[in-house]
Amino acid sequence: MPTAREALLDAAHAALSARPWPTVRMVDVAAAAGVSRQTLYNEFGSKDGLARALVRRAADSYLAGVERALGSAGGPGERLAATAAWTVRATRANALVRGLLTGCWGERLPHPVAAPCRPASAVPAQRRADAGPPTPAELLGQVRDRAVAALDEGRPPHDPAALATTCELALRLALSYALVPGGGAGDGVQLVRDVVERLPDAAA
Repeated sequence: MPTAREALLDAAHAALSARPWPTVRMVDVAAAAGVSRQTLYNEFGSKDGLARALVRRAADSYLAGVERALGSAGGPGERLAATAAWTVRATRANALVRGLLTGCWGERLPHPVAAPCRPASAVPAQRRADAGPPTPAELLGQVRDRAVAALDEGRPPHDPAALATTCELALRLALSYALVPGGGAGDGVQLVRDVVERLPDAAA
């Protein structure tokens, strides 16, 4: 059974899917989650706090999918291609993930900024959310570094810098397919595999 916080985030995400964030009302989010408005404010502090928590959850969900893809079966090239495929799917399916990875935040979405200086929330998860989301470069860097850690098995030629470049190229290629579909069924995954196979370290 989800916690009140998760139920509120689910309700807010559903509301955001139906209408622009500026028109989403806290009272409606609380009612949809089946909790009081006071519980909502206790968890998030304000509508801006709720927005920050929504964006933080989207980032965490995307990174959890990255970890699953990197831990899937297959060699390094296949796992990197799986990570690229997840990036394409997540970017297309979730406008918040798209905003996080591209920095393109339309008027329909929450404006992701860190909380102003004020006493910290009593809720640990909210303190983390209030720190603000990662920038696109920071998030891409986190994914690249996780990929390097997962795929670098210390075998010759064992060049972590080359592997980091390969991983970043694969991720940026995936983002290009997420934003501008290629028209094929593979969402660019085969192209990522081809690129990886031509770069010496990642496909070893």
